Amino acid sequence: MIPKTQKPPGKKLVKRMSLRTKWLILAPLSLVLVGYGLCVFSEASHLKHTNAPTRQWVLMGTYSLVIINAGLSLLGQAVIFRAQSLYRIETRRKLKKMQREIDLLKKKNAAQGGKIGNP
Repeated sequence: MIPKTQKPPGKKLVKRMSLRTKWLILAPLSLVLVGYGLCVFSEASHLKHTNAPTRQWVLMGTYSLVIINAGLSLLGQAVIFRAQSLYRIETRRKLKKMQREIDLLKKKNAAQGGKIGNP
């Protein structure tokens, strides 16, 4: 029998967040990570050119590339959240406009005594 694993404590919190909130959190965080990764990469290249031990600058360079790629990955996810959010907003606008047109047609039809079309 396999024991039932518990969900991480923040999973429900993240699931309840709106797409806009996720985007607002993820976009700046990802840009900070990319910037930090580039700074570490710069420091690794500086270590290489100052004849530091190979292990030191290689590990620092590898760490910087991991941070840069994580930041880019999170930035991509933030772009997806933003695109989904904008799509939902546009869809809701179109649905509201269609509903207003239907309501207007119903009012016109009721004003004509239930007749469809012009006499």
